Amino acid sequence: MTAKMKRTHIRLYLDRKWIMPSVLFLILLLTLTLGHERLSSRTDDPKSTLSDRNFVTEYRVGLPKLPRFAYLISGARGDGPRLRRVLQAAYHPRNYYLLHLDLDASDGERLELAKCVKSEGVVREFRNVMVVGKADLVTYKGPTMIASTLHAVAILMRRAKDWDWFINLSASDYPLISQDDLLHIFSYLPRDLNFLEHTSSIGWKEYQRARPIIIDPGLYHPKKSGVYYAKEKRTIPASFKLFMGSSWVVLSKSFLEFCIWGWDNLPRTLLMYYTNVLSSPEGYFHTVICNHKDYQNTTVNHDLHYIKWDNPPKQHPMNLTSEHFNDMVQSGAPFARKFTKDDPVLNKIDKELLRRLDGRFTPGGWCMGNSVLGKDPCVIFGSPNVVKPTVSSKRLEKLVVRLLDSENFRPKQCK
Repeated sequence: MTAKMKRTHIRLYLDRKWIMPSVLFLILLLTLTLGHERLSSRTDDPKSTLSDRNFVTEYRVGLPKLPRFAYLISGARGDGPRLRRVLQAAYHPRNYYLLHLDLDASDGERLELAKCVKSEGVVREFRNVMVVGKADLVTYKGPTMIASTLHAVAILMRRAKDWDWFINLSASDYPLISQDDLLHIFSYLPRDLNFLEHTSSIGWKEYQRARPIIIDPGLYHPKKSGVYYAKEKRTIPASFKLFMGSSWVVLSKSFLEFCIWGWDNLPRTLLMYYTNVLSSPEGYFHTVICNHKDYQNTTVNHDLHYIKWDNPPKQHPMNLTSEHFNDMVQSGAPFARKFTKDDPVLNKIDKELLRRLDGRFTPGGWCMGNSVLGKDPCVIFGSPNVVKPTVSSKRLEKLVVRLLDSENFRPKQCK
C-alpha cells in the first residue's frame, strides 16, 4: 500500500461523523502495513474453558476483537443435503447459523436435517446451529421472501444476542474462503458497515419491478404458487426514493435492529409498500437504508459475492463451473453463486481453497486434532477465539481496501 493511498484513506475517514469507525479503520491500515505474518494467529486467555457458552472473554494485545456472524442458510424441498454442505463449509464455533427449509419441504426433511446437525459434536458443544421447525412459505419473487428473512433475523436476535453482521445464503451459494479468513479481515472493520449492492438508477426495473402490482398468495395460503399481477400499474413514490440491487447482503446488527424494532416508521412504511412489489428482496433493505440519514452513509456497494451473468443478463445468473474457478479466486469475494447440486467445482473449492474433506467442517484455528492420514482435525476442538488466516485473506483484504477507497466508497453511497 503506497503512502499516497494511505493518505487518501485517512482523509476519507477524518470527515466522517462517527469517530470509532475512523479509529478502527486506521488500525486496519496501520496493522496491515506491518506484514501478514504478525497476524497469522490469535489466541485468547489460556486459562479460559471451552464449556463457557459465551465463548470466553477475549484478551488481545494490539489486536481488535473478533466479530461474530449470524447466518441464514435457506433452501426449498430437497435441499437438505445442500444446506448441510454449505453449513459445513461455512461453519465456525464463534458464529450462529439458522437453517430454513421452506414450508414446501416435508417435516421429514427438516427432521433429518436437524438430526444431522445434532450429530456433530462441536455443534452440540457450542449450540450455535438452529433448524427452523415451523417453516415459512416462500414464494419466488414474492414478499414472502423478505418476510422470511426478517423472521430469521428476529429469531437470531432473540436466540443469539451477541453477533455483529447478518449474512444470508441459499443452497446455491458456497464460501470461497474459510471463516478464519473472514473473521480476521472483518475484525478490522467498523461494525456499522453494511455490504449490499444498490443503485437508484433502476432503468428497466422501474417498469418490470417497481410499477407492476402483485399479490403473493403465500401471505394467506398454505400452498406455494406463483404471484398474481393486477391490471393496474403504480406510480413511482414521491415520499421516498427507490433503490434496487442484489438480494444477497451482509448487514450490520444495528441496522437490522432498526428494521425489526422500527423506532422510526420508515421500515414499516416500506414493508407495506413492498408487500405488492415484485422481487422485494432486491429492494427492501436497499430502500430503507438509503432513505434514512443515520444509515445511508454506512453502505458499501458490493454484496461480497462472485456472480457471473450472461450478456445481456438473463433472469438468473450463470451456473458456475470449473471454468470460472480462477476468476472466483481472483475476485477476492468470500462467497459465490450460483452452483448446481454437487457440481465438481465445489470439490475443487473444498480441496484448494477451504482444505475441507467431504462431510467435514472447514478446518480453522479452533481445530486441534491431527490431520495426518486423512484424520479429521476438527474432531478435537479448542478455543473458538483462535484464528489462522490463509493466503485467501489477502485477496479479501485487497477487495475490502478497494471498496473502502475514497474513489469508490463515498461517491457510491446511496447514489
